[in-house]
Amino acid sequence: QVQLVQSGGGLVQAGGSLRLSCAASGRSFGSYAMGWFRQATGQERDFVAAITSSGGNTNYADFVQGRFTNSRDNAKNTIYLQMNRLKPEDSAVYYCVRGWDYRTSIGSRYDYWGQGTQVTVSS
Repeated sequence: QVQLVQSGGGLVQAGGSLRLSCAASGRSFGSYAMGWFRQATGQERDFVAAITSSGGNTNYADFVQGRFTNSRDNAKNTIYLQMNRLKPEDSAVYYCVRGWDYRTSIGSRYDYWGQGTQVTVSS
């Protein structure tokens, strides 16, 4: 079974930046799309971003609006989410995911999920 281990969450003031990391087990990391979802307390789970297996193409939710960048280093079996100009409404638990198609924002289309990491943005 694949394991996705996340790190990099924390507390930041509005306008600041954070970088999330997600390290995956297994030799087939480079064969899969990877991405991120988030869920704020009391709210639904939202798609954030995804990236192709090679890293050549990306897909972002509308609310990112150029603030977040999804990238990957297949040699390290790791993906990253660089979050800039953070807003209080970005506060949520962020989940790393693995899937087949970077174009989908449907959670059930991603077959492995990380443990989640808290991001809190203060006003």
